[in-house]
Amino acid sequence: MKTNLVTILSRGFILFSALSLLSVSLMAFVNPQSVMDLVQVNLPNTDAFSSIRGVYGGVGLTIFISLLYLMRKDVQLGLIFLSMLWGFYALSRLITIFSEGSLGAFGTQWLCIESILFGISIILLFLHKRTLAVNY
Repeated sequence: MKTNLVTILSRGFILFSALSLLSVSLMAFVNPQSVMDLVQVNLPNTDAFSSIRGVYGGVGLTIFISLLYLMRKDVQLGLIFLSMLWGFYALSRLITIFSEGSLGAFGTQWLCIESILFGISIILLFLHKRTLAVNY
């Protein structure tokens, strides 16, 4: 089957998301405090450094590698995964608004970005499924 525009756009979106996550992952591996500086939190001890390295670095790298695999082997599953990832990031921020109050500039900016990325992944997923249905 010929690669179509929707598949190319979907793979590009998956790659963009993967590289975005990789940048935070590498930042966490090299300097965990730099990740926490984004939200004005100081890491007080080596266990805190280790935890940020593990969560943002290790988990982020795992997600990056998984997205590269999905980009090549199963674009639809990659889009489903990104829909959940970006959607749950945005949901987490909305829960914070309702539980703890309004977000600062950083959280508000990322709520918008994650919501847009969620929307893009849902649209691409819909278009990808529609393209597959037409081709069969």
